[in-house]
Amino acid sequence: MPAKKKPSDKPLTGAALIKEVCRRIRVARSYWDAHNNRACRVEREKAMALYETLSEAEREKVPQVLRVWLRYRSEKYFGEDRTPPGGVR
Repeated sequence: MPAKKKPSDKPLTGAALIKEVCRRIRVARSYWDAHNNRACRVEREKAMALYETLSEAEREKVPQVLRVWLRYRSEKYFGEDRTPPGGVR
């Protein structure tokens, strides 16, 4: 079993932050493709939180495919006008 990662004390910046944003978007996409909506929502929220901390120049460094997926899923499936998960059936 691999060792647990220790949380770092300092926040990510620069290339490491961009790399982490891309990684989280890719993980969310893989969960989406596997129809694991709850896990996708959690990863997407983490990716959005990190993406919001990027400057405009840094956002341009995130591949367009990932930015489009994040924006499309965010608006269409996770937007404010959508029913929140766990609703009464």
